[in-house]
Amino acid sequence: MNKLFSTLTLTLTILSCGGSKVNNTQFATSDIHVSVPVDVSFDSDSAYAFCQKQCDFGPRTMNSDAHEQCGQWIASKFQDYGLQVTEQRTTVHGFNGTPLLANNIIASYKPELSDRILICAHWDSRPWADNDPDESKHHEPVMAANDGASGVAVMLELARLLRVKSLELSDSSNADETSLNSQLSTLNIGIDFICFDAEDWGSHNDSESWCLGSQYWARNPHKPGYKARFGILLDMVGGQQARFYREYYSTKYANSVVDRVWSAAFTAGYSGYFLHEESGAITDDHLPVNEIAHIPCIDIIPYYPNSESSFGPTWHTVSDDMQHIDKNTLKAVGQTLVQVIWE
Repeated sequence: MNKLFSTLTLTLTILSCGGSKVNNTQFATSDIHVSVPVDVSFDSDSAYAFCQKQCDFGPRTMNSDAHEQCGQWIASKFQDYGLQVTEQRTTVHGFNGTPLLANNIIASYKPELSDRILICAHWDSRPWADNDPDESKHHEPVMAANDGASGVAVMLELARLLRVKSLELSDSSNADETSLNSQLSTLNIGIDFICFDAEDWGSHNDSESWCLGSQYWARNPHKPGYKARFGILLDMVGGQQARFYREYYSTKYANSVVDRVWSAAFTAGYSGYFLHEESGAITDDHLPVNEIAHIPCIDIIPYYPNSESSFGPTWHTVSDDMQHIDKNTLKAVGQTLVQVIWE
């Protein structure tokens, strides 16, 4: 994606708020819906292992064997957890005309329900480390441990938790159906996890060349007339020292969803990661979901205001590897999503 924050947009956003940002410590409890933290624990060790497994295939660049093999593994893991998997295979074309064999992987929890939410991330790797400080490495592929694998890892761990909680309920013959655990184990809402492909094959001179998989899905959903209450995009959710700001397009199209997620982070104890401050506008997979599919969707994506790269030192470099993945960040994002889902 064209992950370049718009300075102009950022300035306009700040000015629209009276010319000042709200410090996270000023996020008063009166500003959010206060609820009880849910009794479901996101396992960051498990998410880390899912991230590692994707990297074990190598960079998942388009048209590569690693890409095909990893896609098969992702689909099989969702199936192992009892979800209905749809593989949306198509050919899209890169900015230079290259045919790209893309595969959007959709895993549906309770596909029979019409009331649904959408959680998504991209799973492909950028083929060029064009932001690496060493120019000799600009033509090397990116391992994409954070910029791709981390979001999928969080979704896989959420799918595993859904399976575990369902089994706990079915195996507990003496369970009190009004107990907290029973309520948390039975969700009366469908969830679609979508792994978007061909997101990171783009030119910084052409905003339409990014997010090709989500553009295709938004125009051709896996189910005709597909609708969801809202969507949440996970992008680079495992980086060291990551902090998540309220992204411009997220607040423009789905401000109530931003409020919901940031409130959930507060309740879960991770408001230190989800700052009550605004960042700029980002071209990412949530844009087609909002503008083409017309589903309100937000982007959980880090912002490093004091870094040379707004997305951190490993973005689009050969250093985007497992050594720079932080389990604490995975936990903060994953537990926040647990709160959103089970609340």
